[in-house]
Amino acid sequence: METTGFYHRPVMLEEAVAGLKIETGGIYVDATFGGGGHSREILKSLGDDGRLVAFDQDIDAWKNKPDDSRLIDVHENFRYMKRFLKLHGFAEVDGILADLGVSSYQFDTGERGFSTRFDGPLDMRMDNRGEVTAEDVLKTYSEAELHKMFEQYGEVRNSKQLAKHIVDNRNTTTLNSIGALKAMLEQVMRGNPNKYLAQVFQALRIEVNDELGALKDLLEQSVQCLKPGGRLSIITFHSLEDRMVKQFMKRGVWGEVETDVFGRAVTTPKLKPLTNKPIEASEQETKENPRARSARLRIAERL
Repeated sequence: METTGFYHRPVMLEEAVAGLKIETGGIYVDATFGGGGHSREILKSLGDDGRLVAFDQDIDAWKNKPDDSRLIDVHENFRYMKRFLKLHGFAEVDGILADLGVSSYQFDTGERGFSTRFDGPLDMRMDNRGEVTAEDVLKTYSEAELHKMFEQYGEVRNSKQLAKHIVDNRNTTTLNSIGALKAMLEQVMRGNPNKYLAQVFQALRIEVNDELGALKDLLEQSVQCLKPGGRLSIITFHSLEDRMVKQFMKRGVWGEVETDVFGRAVTTPKLKPLTNKPIEASEQETKENPRARSARLRIAERL
């Protein structure tokens, strides 16, 4: 059933898959199955003995699953990659690909609550089995927690004022829809309204889905699951993700790198970045798919 277009148009399809340097009999992971575009491209290069393990926590994504015995579908978040690879008998893999962010389908479906273009519930869960929605965050988080979230995840300029405004008004205003939130924010918006709302929604979405925590888990597990020479190919869509990917590919650890008395790194690098700068979508692709404009692709090899 070819329904890829309904769900998601993959960004930098050829570049991301080429970065894996696929071997016909290899074992590969598509950490974000989505519309299945990257998975189908990987499967084209695999032989009968090759295998692809694909992850996606969104049940709607699996409407795109191709009928291919080489594909193993895992209906969970990619942060559980190592666990499910072990469950399926794969100690190591030859490559891992992840296309982070929100799918076209999620953005274009009003009832999912991801887009400012539609009115709908304040949901924003990528996995509808999750318990916490954006509405829950807005109604229960303290002023300090909201301030931190909007500042760190949305880079909202007046995040402190925004957090106070929400806390001061949430008990006297019905806050159960995108329209209600937009109306509440009118008094505190700064600069371009569309950009402001996009930053607010990004912060809420990242918080609801623990996106940065899941990415951290994926990166840490990638060095545990990749064979020496295996490739990691990751597409990000905002600076927070890109910084995390860049740092981990360069250092292989979080935080400061341990050094000796001479200032030389003690920690042995686990990955070798293959791109000094992130690869960006071509001018032609951004014309055809405006969402590709913010995409950044980084590729690394397991040492």
